[in-house]
Amino acid sequence: MSSPDASDIPSPASLPAGQTTTRDDAVDRILDAAYELFSRRGIRAVGIDQLIERSGVAKATFYRHFPSKDDLVLAFLALRDQIWTVDLIISDARSRGNTPEEQLLAIFDVFGDWFKREDFEACSFINVLLEMGREHPLGKASIAYLARIRGHVRELAEEAGLERTEEFARSWHILMKGSIISATEGDALASRRAQEMAVWLIDHHRGHVRVPAS
Repeated sequence: MSSPDASDIPSPASLPAGQTTTRDDAVDRILDAAYELFSRRGIRAVGIDQLIERSGVAKATFYRHFPSKDDLVLAFLALRDQIWTVDLIISDARSRGNTPEEQLLAIFDVFGDWFKREDFEACSFINVLLEMGREHPLGKASIAYLARIRGHVRELAEEAGLERTEEFARSWHILMKGSIISATEGDALASRRAQEMAVWLIDHHRGHVRVPAS
């Protein structure tokens, strides 16, 4: 199976039902409801009737904007990418570091703050992928969004002048995903543990590894 391309997924402002980038109030309310319910309860556990009730729109209005539940989930994933990946993780990490290396490591500082929040809900892309499977359209969309996260990491690695940046981004993403799962299990130090391993990974991709003293 080939890797999803970024062009295969909708932009954060786009809607699968053919809406323009200017959303009306009904769409905002539907997406707000979807974001809250899907991010916390998953996809299959949330029914259309619940979404309609929570958003406070008429059924006809709902289906006019989102002809199917999958359409709404795709819009939710696009919104999640903007709110979580771009605004929360990447932008915050860039603001915390003065160099690309510091900004890479700051990702785990951002994670540490996120893990402590009462509304910590783990990674929706991982959750949807595991729930729906990699062959389902929603699973494929989730894989594409995960690839986009690696793209942000790879960009920082290139700015830092690291070697083999695609390999680096994949390894770094394992640390990101692993720390999220560990935090979900209740490991309060998950982000710190991942950051310690991340220091080694940066050194490794500079072309040398720190060898512990015997």
